[in-house]
Amino acid sequence: MAERKRHFPVRKTVQGIWGLAQNGHLAGFLTGTIYAGPLKQFCVPGMNCYACPGALFACPIGAMQASFSARRPKFAFYVLGFLTTVGVLVGRMICGWLCLFGLIQELLYRIPVPKLSIPKKADRILRYLKYVVLVLFVVLFPIILRDEYGVSFPYFCKWLCPVGALEGGIPLVLLDETLRQAAHWLYAWKMLLLALCIAASMVIYRPFCKYICPLGAFYALFQRFSFLQLKVNQARCTHCGSCARACQMQVNPAEHPCSGECIRCGACVRACPHQALCFGMASQAKEARMKEAT
Repeated sequence: MAERKRHFPVRKTVQGIWGLAQNGHLAGFLTGTIYAGPLKQFCVPGMNCYACPGALFACPIGAMQASFSARRPKFAFYVLGFLTTVGVLVGRMICGWLCLFGLIQELLYRIPVPKLSIPKKADRILRYLKYVVLVLFVVLFPIILRDEYGVSFPYFCKWLCPVGALEGGIPLVLLDETLRQAAHWLYAWKMLLLALCIAASMVIYRPFCKYICPLGAFYALFQRFSFLQLKVNQARCTHCGSCARACQMQVNPAEHPCSGECIRCGACVRACPHQALCFGMASQAKEARMKEAT
């Protein structure tokens, strides 16, 4: 228990520092303006709203939606190439270590209120919703639904994203009276979604990550093939269930170390009483399995 308490602040500190670094345009919070310098040509690996007054970089999901516009083919190659590279290297580790909104959800979950347990069958079905969001709102809608000028909207950002509502919508509206007067039903809709997400995060661990986030869904596609892997030493593992009980993403690491739901937070590694779990490169994991087989 003492080891777990020492380690958890490390991950949260990394999340917090990264969140502050990628939103370091402090002048934006004073003037209510969005940074539009050269750094905005690049996107960060974790969720972060482009419209946040402090954002120095582009949002990966917003950039991915823009990448499907035929008007910017070079940008499309960069975005998809960058995010695919990140997925191949570390899978969903970005979700556990470099996502500011993930940290916000974790902190909300620490509020001492009764927690909600989703039935396993319903939970299993709901986990597929983020893939539906990825395919429809991030890929297909920007490609298919265009106006008479051939321009498509960032549909996920516009209709569903609570990150944009929190980091962009609230600060900009508070700082700009014109925007306050222009706010209409769409802004109210996004505030409602944000309120629901905040309420859900108090009773469910990372609900946005589990059920909605298209970026997590994208990285999950590479989880089984990423260079960073969770290794299970079957010679040491007694299948005691300690790792499964420690995982708040409801994964059984001893049975499914490459699960697309794993965010590589390391809770299972610390919880294992037999040191049967560790992180390593894919080649090392394969070599270890071969040794165990012989």
